[in-house]
Amino acid sequence: MDRSVDLETCFGASNYAPMPVTIVRGKGVYLWDVKGRRYIDMMGAYSAASFGHCHPRLVRALTDQARQLDTISRAYFNDRLGAFLARACGLTGMDLALPMNSGAEAVETALKAARKWAYKVKGVPADRAEIIVCDGNFHGRTITIIGFSSVPQYRDGFGPFPPGFRSVAFGNAQAFRAAITPNTAAFLVEPIQGEGGINVPPSGYLAEVARICREHEVLLICDEIQSGLGRTGQLLACHHDGVQPDAVTLGKALGGGLLPVSLFLARREVMQVFQPGDHGSTFGGNPVAAAVGLAALDTLIDEKLIERSGRLGAHLLARLAAIENPIIREVRGRGLFAGLELDPDLASAAAVATRLAQAGVLTKDTHRNTVRFAPPLIIDESQIDWAVERVAEVLEEFRRRKGSTLVDVKTDTLG
Repeated sequence: MDRSVDLETCFGASNYAPMPVTIVRGKGVYLWDVKGRRYIDMMGAYSAASFGHCHPRLVRALTDQARQLDTISRAYFNDRLGAFLARACGLTGMDLALPMNSGAEAVETALKAARKWAYKVKGVPADRAEIIVCDGNFHGRTITIIGFSSVPQYRDGFGPFPPGFRSVAFGNAQAFRAAITPNTAAFLVEPIQGEGGINVPPSGYLAEVARICREHEVLLICDEIQSGLGRTGQLLACHHDGVQPDAVTLGKALGGGLLPVSLFLARREVMQVFQPGDHGSTFGGNPVAAAVGLAALDTLIDEKLIERSGRLGAHLLARLAAIENPIIREVRGRGLFAGLELDPDLASAAAVATRLAQAGVLTKDTHRNTVRFAPPLIIDESQIDWAVERVAEVLEEFRRRKGSTLVDVKTDTLG
C-alpha cells in the first residue's frame, strides 16, 4: 500500500470505499496511477470531468483569473460573475441565476425558492408547502435531501428529517398527478436518474409532467447536475422531450472538472422571491469560479461537445448492446450516459467494476447492480471501442466462472 493510501486511511473519515487505485495525473480521457499505469476514464467523476482532465482552455481560465483576483465577498460586485450568469441564462432560456458551489447546494436553493414561491405567489398556507420527488432519486446528501431519499442507508441514523415531501414512482406521470394537492409547490425530478441506475423514463414522460404542472400551478424543477450540459446529447436532458422547465439545477461539469461550481436557474417569477439576506454563499459566484464556469460553457459550445455526445453516445450504447453475454440484463442510457445492468445471480457490478479497473477501465457500480459509464465528452470512437472490448472480456471471465450452462438471454433497451 502506498503512503498516500496509508495517510488517507489513517486520517480520513470512512465515508468512501475507494478502489485500490491511486491516481496522480490526468490528461484528456486518461488517468495515470502512482506506478505510471494508464487508465481510460469511463466514469468522468460523475459527469464533473465532462471536458476531460486538465483541459488547456479551462486550466488557463483558472490560472489567469487566480493571478488577477481570487475570492471577494458578494458584498461587492466583481467583473467576472455577470458574464457567467448571462451566458448560463442565455443557453438555458432562464431569466435569472443564483450561483452556489456544490450540486446539493443548488438543490437546496431550489427547495427554498419553491417553498417561498408557494407562499408568496401561489398562496399556499404558511408551513404547508409540499414538494413531490421520485422514488430512486439522488439529489445530494444534505439532511433535507436525504430525508426524501428512498435508499435506507442514506437515511439511517440521520433523522429527524424536515417534512413536506412526497415521493412517487419515477416515469409514471399519472402517479405524479395523483400526488398533487392544493399545497403542492413543485415537482423535483432528474430527467435521467444517474445514481439510481441510469434510469431513462418513457418517451414523453417529462412533456406530460410539464403539462400537468402547468394545469395545477406546480413548478417543474429539473435536476440536471449529472445529466445536463451535453451529457445526453442535448444541452439539458429535459430537452429530449421538448420541455422548458420552470427551474434547473446545474453543477458538476459547470466547474470544468477544476472547481465546485453550481447554479440554480429559474423564471423571474420564481427567483424574485429571494431578497437580500434570504440566501447566500461565501464562495458562490466568486471570480475564479465564474471565470471557469464561463469558460466551461463556452468550451461546450465552441467544441460542439453536445453534438459529439449525441453521436458518440449512440455508438457507445450500440457497442454495449452488441455484447453477447447472459450476465447482461439491460443496457440503458442516452448520449454518453449509459448503464449496464447485470444479473445479480451471475455477477456483482461492484466486482465487475473492480476487475475493469485492473483491465485499465475506470468506472463504478451504482444501484440496480449497474455499471455506469459517463466518460468525458471529448472521448473518441476508438477509445470507446477499446473500453467496450475490455468490458466484454471482463464479463466473459465472469461468465466462464459460472459455467457454460447459462441460458443466453439478454434484453437491450436503448433510450
